[in-house]
Amino acid sequence: MSANHLMPTYQPLPLTFTRGLGTRLWDDSGREYLDALAGVAVTNVGHSHPDVVAAIAEQAGLLLHTSNLYAIDWQQRLGAKLAEKSGLALAFFNNSGAEANETALKLARLHGHARGIARPLVVVMNNAFHGRTLATLAASDGAHLSAGLGQLPGDCVKIPFADLDALASVTQAFGQRIAAVLLEPIQGESGVHVASAAYLRALREHCDNHGWLLMLDEIQSGIGRTGQWFAYQHAGIQPDVLTLAKALGNGIPIGACLASAAVGRLFTPGSHGSTFGGNPLACRVGCTVLDIIEREGLLDNAARQGQALLECLRSEVGILPGVKAVRGVGLMIGVELDRPCRELMQRAAQEHALLINVTRGTTLRLLPPLTLSAAEVERIADALSALVRAPQGLCTGAS
Repeated sequence: MSANHLMPTYQPLPLTFTRGLGTRLWDDSGREYLDALAGVAVTNVGHSHPDVVAAIAEQAGLLLHTSNLYAIDWQQRLGAKLAEKSGLALAFFNNSGAEANETALKLARLHGHARGIARPLVVVMNNAFHGRTLATLAASDGAHLSAGLGQLPGDCVKIPFADLDALASVTQAFGQRIAAVLLEPIQGESGVHVASAAYLRALREHCDNHGWLLMLDEIQSGIGRTGQWFAYQHAGIQPDVLTLAKALGNGIPIGACLASAAVGRLFTPGSHGSTFGGNPLACRVGCTVLDIIEREGLLDNAARQGQALLECLRSEVGILPGVKAVRGVGLMIGVELDRPCRELMQRAAQEHALLINVTRGTTLRLLPPLTLSAAEVERIADALSALVRAPQGLCTGAS
């Protein structure tokens, strides 16, 4: 078709994929690509995993939708699995990460009101990204995200990411109004910036001391991507609220907001809802994804191959002129360059049959499936080294 009837919200590369299997995708001409992006941290167990395919096919032939007016068995099963893995007792299922974060922001307000705060504040971080709804944009950072939208809803106060001095300052200025802190343990959209374990432990203690909720957005870093089920587990802490999406459905839309029993029970019948959230298909796929990760040892593989990829990139790419940093945890890795380089996405696909992403204009982002092999680690490192070494590798085009 020659006409384009889609709203111009994306600038897609001239690639159309028709088939996927494991870590590979094939375009409409039959060319094979190594997928080092996984649909932006979505297909953690790989494309067309046979167990996921079977679950979708069987459930589609049984039951897709009843609404939350009736009990949904697969929803209960997924809630139990997530509670066991996260330590958080209650779940609310959404359709997306933005909706999961909207749920968290509602809980923060309810928590504040329960403490007698008329207009509760939520502390959020510079360079954060929590979604595209108006409320989650208010909690995010970046003028380009909200350009032309005017005043955003939500009472949020932003501080520098992973900065304890800034936390102390905002406490002094607004402490009586603060109900919660919302942050990504690893900021994905801003270039894969990692909060240290020491910072997360100090933040947990600070929230405890002041009666604030600690709310973690693991929409990108969760479901095994960092080598643990959730990134916060590297720090040995427990949040009060956790938001998930992306990899939970491996491509089937689903989001989840998990909370401790005390916090989750701030909701009462009718105070929140979703038409499609937690439908039988999405929740069955979510259960299947968690089972696959556990059975196939993908947490260990993500940790092992992620460390190998980090070491390769640091030794082969990090030493090159124009490379500012190589950072990440598990299979969530960013290579920051000293100038805009969006063109490298297209060159990686054209010249190396490799799918990567450029975020914030200057950072190459890698989010491959957790099934990545040692040979594929070498292929990614070799391709990025060649791209950055080439005369046009550090491009000056627009981001």
